[in-house]
Amino acid sequence: MKYVGAHVSVEGGVSNAPLNAHEIGAKAFALFTRNPSRWQSKAIGDAEAQAFKDNCARLGYDSAHILPHDSYLINLGSPDEEGLAKSRAAFLDELHRCEQLGLTLLNFHPGSHLNRIGVDECLDRIAESINLALSQTKGVKAVIENTAGQGTNLGFTFDQLRHIINGVEDKDRVGVCIDTCHAFAAGYDLSTPAGYEQAWLEFDRSVGFRYLCAMHINDTKKGLASRVDRHESLGKGMIGTDFFEMMMNDPRLDSIPLILETPDVSLWAEEIRWLYSLVRQ
Repeated sequence: MKYVGAHVSVEGGVSNAPLNAHEIGAKAFALFTRNPSRWQSKAIGDAEAQAFKDNCARLGYDSAHILPHDSYLINLGSPDEEGLAKSRAAFLDELHRCEQLGLTLLNFHPGSHLNRIGVDECLDRIAESINLALSQTKGVKAVIENTAGQGTNLGFTFDQLRHIINGVEDKDRVGVCIDTCHAFAAGYDLSTPAGYEQAWLEFDRSVGFRYLCAMHINDTKKGLASRVDRHESLGKGMIGTDFFEMMMNDPRLDSIPLILETPDVSLWAEEIRWLYSLVRQ
């Protein structure tokens, strides 16, 4: 079964996220548990955390299908010691918030070398950062998102994701989220049947489906291997429509959150309905 949803608003409190997801017909959802553009963020009160749990239970959302996303400021591979310390502290706070809300996944962008350290050193720092955070928390899996490779961001090849996973001590608490826009921008051609199968073959060889915990479902404004991260509404970009039909009928992608991050929020309910209409009976 496919669990399609979107990255919904938490305006008014995190307890509103499951309500917003339900309103658009989502079977999964993503959210920010803190302000993604600030280092400091207001704590989640116990009453608000309980309201979140109650709303999820009432509306049928299991933690396996809820994908919180961490702050955009965090760089777990930062070459700057002060920046690295701030990133690690913020990442730990993100994990604690997940624990408080009863969530079991935390999606994050791996990090950037900023042209100041080598690729392998940066990837090793990211793995070390994950290990430090996991050693201080319980029950939450660190879910590494592939990037488009824009600027100095790492994690845009499956081999780079594998490098990070290899450095994580607790393999049961690390996983991967594949963003379709990012993958296409990084050079994985998802737009054709042959390209689709080749991309997943390479993923399985490098990373392995056992680590696939979630996907971000986006079209892209930019061409193949552009290394530019620009999301587009489904079927309106360079990936086209065939990919989404293949995805919705691929049993390897069952039971994980498939999260829309497309730019036109007003289309989310329609995009969710359209994706489910592609499922062959």
